[in-house]
Amino acid sequence: MSWLEQLHKTFIASGHYEWIIEGFLNTIKITLGALAIGVVIGSAVAVAKFFSEGAPSMRWVSVLCDFYVTVIRGIPVVVLLFIFFFVVMIGADGVTVAILTFGINSGAYMAEVVRSGINAVDKGQMEAGRSLGLSKLQTMRKIIFPQAIRNILPAIGNEMIALLKETSVAGYVGVVDLTRAGNIIRNNTFDAINPLLLVALVYLVLVVGLTRLLKVFERKLAKNEDRIRKRDLH
Repeated sequence: MSWLEQLHKTFIASGHYEWIIEGFLNTIKITLGALAIGVVIGSAVAVAKFFSEGAPSMRWVSVLCDFYVTVIRGIPVVVLLFIFFFVVMIGADGVTVAILTFGINSGAYMAEVVRSGINAVDKGQMEAGRSLGLSKLQTMRKIIFPQAIRNILPAIGNEMIALLKETSVAGYVGVVDLTRAGNIIRNNTFDAINPLLLVALVYLVLVVGLTRLLKVFERKLAKNEDRIRKRDLH
């Protein structure tokens, strides 16, 4: 049997290509859902830490945020996935558990990314906002945070790529992601090579595609910033 005939038998004739499609869709769903949760949690933690700095009455907020970041970053994501699936969210759908788990895990890393973006904004921006009659919260929301997000967009893109690859462990809680789909096909067809090669190829194409899109986006962002600077100079 030739290689092409083996591929046809493994994926097409048997109908197992449907597992790959389902795994692909679940992988994308988990990645995007977790990224959204991670950005929201990370932004909230970063802003909370920013406002708690230099405010003794809000020290507990900083301690709580540090505790969250330390604990989540210190626990392997697979173990965290087991905790949520078997302890915290018993009986919940595996995809939902995976989205929430990866989102919470991503939030701990995004918190530091967003915080670095906020710290990169000139401190005079806060003073300028306050001089215009804005509160600290309004200045953060309207002036500082938009600039911070613009600065860290490439890092957010890199976090999405990391999340995409991390979802390969979602199969441990019964989710049919790309990796689990490949294992199911391998077990059913006794073809030990082609399913794994196809899964690896799909991941590679996704990562390379996202990487190139990020580079294009970064170039456009840099051009827009240059255009804004030239306009301000004139």
